[in-house]
Amino acid sequence: MKSILTNLSKRMPSLALGGATVLAGTALAFTDHPAPSTQPKITPVNLTLDERPVSRDAAGRSSFAPVIKKVSSSVVKVSVTIKAQKTGFSEGADPNDLLRRFFGQQPWGRTPRGNFGTPRQEGVGSGVIVTKDGYILTNNHVVDGADEVKVALQDGREFAAKVIGRDPKSDVAVIKIDAKDLPAMAMADSDKVEVGDVVLAIGNPFGIGQTVTTGIVSAKDRGNMGLDYEDFIQTDAAINPGNSGGALVDADGRLIGINTMILSRTGGNQGIGFAIPINLAHDVVGSLVKDGHVTRGYLGVMIQDLTPALAAEFKVKETGGALVGDVTPEGPAEKAGLKSGDLIVEYNSKKVTDSRHLKLDVARTTPGETVAVKVLRDGATKTLNVHVKEMPGAEKLAKADSKAKDTGTLNGVGVADLDNNTRQQFEVPEKVQGAIVTQVEPDSAAAEAGLKPGDVILEINRKPVKTAEQAVQMTESASDKTTLLRVWRAGGSHFMVVDESKAG
Repeated sequence: MKSILTNLSKRMPSLALGGATVLAGTALAFTDHPAPSTQPKITPVNLTLDERPVSRDAAGRSSFAPVIKKVSSSVVKVSVTIKAQKTGFSEGADPNDLLRRFFGQQPWGRTPRGNFGTPRQEGVGSGVIVTKDGYILTNNHVVDGADEVKVALQDGREFAAKVIGRDPKSDVAVIKIDAKDLPAMAMADSDKVEVGDVVLAIGNPFGIGQTVTTGIVSAKDRGNMGLDYEDFIQTDAAINPGNSGGALVDADGRLIGINTMILSRTGGNQGIGFAIPINLAHDVVGSLVKDGHVTRGYLGVMIQDLTPALAAEFKVKETGGALVGDVTPEGPAEKAGLKSGDLIVEYNSKKVTDSRHLKLDVARTTPGETVAVKVLRDGATKTLNVHVKEMPGAEKLAKADSKAKDTGTLNGVGVADLDNNTRQQFEVPEKVQGAIVTQVEPDSAAAEAGLKPGDVILEINRKPVKTAEQAVQMTESASDKTTLLRVWRAGGSHFMVVDESKAG
């Protein structure tokens, strides 16, 4: 079994009727294949920071050619390939749905029925060199599930790339090529970017070659685009499919964001593009390079924005803050004394504007740190000291090789912890405890036995399963190739035997 431990986040909608969010990258989006935890640690990445204020010359300039010459060699073309696979769909299902979400077209003339083989798939995105020794920043959705990743530099050289780590929660990924003395791009402080600043978008739209577009910062702090952690910079610089992972730079040629998606009725650029601010990406990169996954802080509260109606009910005059709806039993917040109905107005000496920004601030807190949390409760202000813990179920993502070999039993199976999202998506009752299946490879013994994504593994060889990590450990230490599973599906449970010796 693969130690995927990934939460099933909802995919971002695209190419629907009306305005839709479109990922500006490749058509490839599959499941994580992390490398074994025994791999050696990688030296922490050394990023170049330039936090000087951006030049804001009211007289403007007649050409950005000097800036482009400075930074264009730092932006690369990222080509990804997924090998042909066998796939099964039930009668009436449309196997083109996934591709249509990214391409906006149907590659086959009619809808196939039953089992068929998906052809080899290829896609093109962009990336930004951030260290001289070959670390490249791109989007998770560009390299997600790729069997092969290749990088083409501006000077014509091509390299095979390794996926160092991916973070679907922020759509950030790090890949690496074996090269030295590369033109790494300096990073600015994206918190200092202002609406109206001139920006340049550099990438490989539609795979036609490096292209530069210009515009301004249209807005900051954009959210509600479908990611768990988002704080987008909005720009009217033209961004199209293939620009994903490319650079958004300021007028001085410093990296301020990673181009990620557009809002469009047509699938093409309509002047509303979004980039991940480099400050957010910077935090993710360090963890991905060091550990292969992102470590985030955790309070253990369910929070929501304070609406005028809620403010009236709770008799508060605050216009911001995050309202606590629920507190996780035995979590850091409960132990510190937070209660349902508290309004968090300050976190770690920083004013809380809304629930989204509080979530970002908590995530950036180092687990083990104690922070002051100021709340309004029954008209009185209280300051509580919370000992922040590491977020449970943190994703252990691909490190060094996104197609690491599976070991033990239940090969080709990916599992995740049950959370509120997965319970709601698959209608799993609260009383059901186990590990939810996120992936079953078509040619695996588990698939032949009938295991499907959405099943909940309750027992492995008559032993109860509580978490995904426990399920992985139980399969790694199996004494033989036959596994007895008790699985919950659609309101009931049943047993199945997975015989690894007869796989295929």
